[in-house]
Amino acid sequence: MTGQDEPRDLAALAVPQAGWLERAGDPWEPYRLLDPAGAVVGPVAVFLRDLQASGRPETTLRAYAIALLRWHRFLWAAGVAWDQATRAEARDFSRWIQVTVKPGRAGGPGGAARAGVPNPVTGKAPPGSGYAPATVTQSESVLRGFYDFHLEAGTGPIVNPFPLARGRRGRAHAHRNPVEPWRGERSGRYRPRLARRAPHHIPEEKFNELFAALGSHRDRALVAFWVSTGARASELLGVSCRDADPGQQLITVIRKGTRYLQQLPASPDAFVWLRLYQAQLHGLVPAGPDDPLWWTLRRPFRQLSYHAAYRMFTRAGDTLGANWSLHDLRHLAAYRMARDPGMPLADVQWVLGHAQLTTTQLYLSAPAGEVIAGVLAYHARMAAGRERPPAPEPGPGLGYRPESLEVLFGRPAHDHP
Repeated sequence: MTGQDEPRDLAALAVPQAGWLERAGDPWEPYRLLDPAGAVVGPVAVFLRDLQASGRPETTLRAYAIALLRWHRFLWAAGVAWDQATRAEARDFSRWIQVTVKPGRAGGPGGAARAGVPNPVTGKAPPGSGYAPATVTQSESVLRGFYDFHLEAGTGPIVNPFPLARGRRGRAHAHRNPVEPWRGERSGRYRPRLARRAPHHIPEEKFNELFAALGSHRDRALVAFWVSTGARASELLGVSCRDADPGQQLITVIRKGTRYLQQLPASPDAFVWLRLYQAQLHGLVPAGPDDPLWWTLRRPFRQLSYHAAYRMFTRAGDTLGANWSLHDLRHLAAYRMARDPGMPLADVQWVLGHAQLTTTQLYLSAPAGEVIAGVLAYHARMAAGRERPPAPEPGPGLGYRPESLEVLFGRPAHDHP
């Protein structure tokens, strides 16, 4: 352990890939975090059980467990027990995760030299060599919650190593301005700020090229549903055969955060591609009401996972030299609906499952490429003389019309008979 005033040499600190996350296949304990000796890390197991009791899905449990594995690897390398960690360890970990190279990234294509270089087709920067800012902020939230849980249970340190930001504690039950929006939970001290960017979506002409590059009826059906319903990738992949209703043109998904069962309208084309895909696999895969709707196309047939669908989509994008993600299809669906004057924004919010209308309003803004093209077209029209601003009419004073001044101040005396 190091004291608050004793700096730790993070440059010389080697954090090995010790321990691992095991998928247990047990509905009561979906994931287990194991230490380097293969033993279950008890404090993490208790915390994950508490998360499951509060209704968190398995995907959330996995994300939390990965963040805790990263933290424990850092502590194992530093020689500090999890319940002996202080704010010095939390501070050093927050510095380390923002600077270190992510495992498996250093030897990737292009290496760190390509980090931040936008893709020539999409304009999106590829993943850099380090952890993404969203990963850093998510880790801080998970670890603060982990220690808050053990602090309440009396099984951890008496002080949370991940404190709230300075100057944000305030007094209990303090009032706030009701006009200002509620900002939710107070930020952590070691939580970096995220730049809020406009959602990125696939341009229409590029989407047509991407759709043509898909290699099967299943892939076309999936993309058609994603881009017409705005459902998240994992939500659509989790549906069963009973959830597709071609007669009503609806497909039922389970919302990621609320676990709410919601019917979403889909395009007729999506159901056409779905029927072609089902005819292709007829008799090869189970098709009962409770059986999965999406399957792999190669034997042995298995339910299509998110990672397999992601690889399918990235392969199609690679043929165009693009680096779009599955979530960009959700952005495109939201952008199409939000820009339609006949579609109320509240309806778009309902379809997307946004908790706040302000989140949906982000899709009202045109992307930078469209704005730049529109402004350049405006300048071209101005240069051609087809659209010039009208010249101001001459008038006394600051350009007011004489009759307007007469109404305000009356006529001069010598003008009256």
